[in-house]
Amino acid sequence: MFEKSSVQTGDPGAARGLPVAVSSGLSLDRCSAVGPVASGCAHDRRNATGRSVTRVSGDDGVSLLWAGLVVVVVTALAITAMLLVRRRAPAGSYFEDGDRAAGVFGVLATGFAVLLGFVVFLAFESFDTSRSGAEAEAQIVTEQFETAQLFPVAVRTRLSGELVCYARTVIHQEWPQMHAGTLGETINPWGLATFRTLKTVEPRSAPEQAAYAKWLDQRSDREDARADRTHGAEGVIPAPLWIVLLLSAAAIFVFMLFFADSAERAVVQATMMGSVAIVISSTLLLLWFLDNPYHAGIGSLRPVAMERAIRILNQDAAVVSGKLTIPCDERGTPRGG
Repeated sequence: MFEKSSVQTGDPGAARGLPVAVSSGLSLDRCSAVGPVASGCAHDRRNATGRSVTRVSGDDGVSLLWAGLVVVVVTALAITAMLLVRRRAPAGSYFEDGDRAAGVFGVLATGFAVLLGFVVFLAFESFDTSRSGAEAEAQIVTEQFETAQLFPVAVRTRLSGELVCYARTVIHQEWPQMHAGTLGETINPWGLATFRTLKTVEPRSAPEQAAYAKWLDQRSDREDARADRTHGAEGVIPAPLWIVLLLSAAAIFVFMLFFADSAERAVVQATMMGSVAIVISSTLLLLWFLDNPYHAGIGSLRPVAMERAIRILNQDAAVVSGKLTIPCDERGTPRGG
């Protein structure tokens, strides 16, 4: 049984975030059409002027708090270890030749910094690719919706409804799966459904033939954009590289302990070790953040672009003739019947 939208205009419920009914019959709203807060709509509320108002959710605060606690704990442990070693350290540190020790430490620190820099660049590139892919995919969905209006009426209504279901599936099913790391090689079933619908089209007029060719190009671009979006969910940093980074960081901390100097003030020794601990721990956390773009926390990627696409479809539907049949519920699950 399919969802058919009402044919009403000027729905007063729109001001309260309720579904907006348009003359075309496609009922999509700003937030309820894309689902509850879990869809990320809470991060893109609009005030009375229509401007976007960004808010930080509880998950963002908790994630930021945990990151801060990790840095504080690591720094506290490093400083404590340095002060404990300092109690029995000889004057001038454990090294008899400070210049030679500084040279060795320079090699360790430089090697770690160079490796970390390349890995951060790789992770950021993957993060940006996922973000760009999500935005491109949403943009292509809106373009396909417009292209579909050039097909015969029976096909255009079906394709338009399936595109809405595609967007809903991305928001409510694929995004949680990417967060959990369980998306794997699964495909969006509505992408396949639109292809099956397209196979039933026999373009006759010049506009229909142009729309048919354009749709195929857009479908290919959409699949490429989806591949970019889902690529980041798997992570790009292999486990052996994480092991090397952690061992290198541990080696630097241990080497720093041999610079303990009982003749130097405790605050100076604590500052020296604490600064190194803060920089290394925060950089490793940044690397984890970039390698997990869909984690539940501040700065993570959310389906904002696809939610915006649904709002655009709502506007485009106002100029579409005929009623649209949406063969799924608000989560993108196919309806029975």
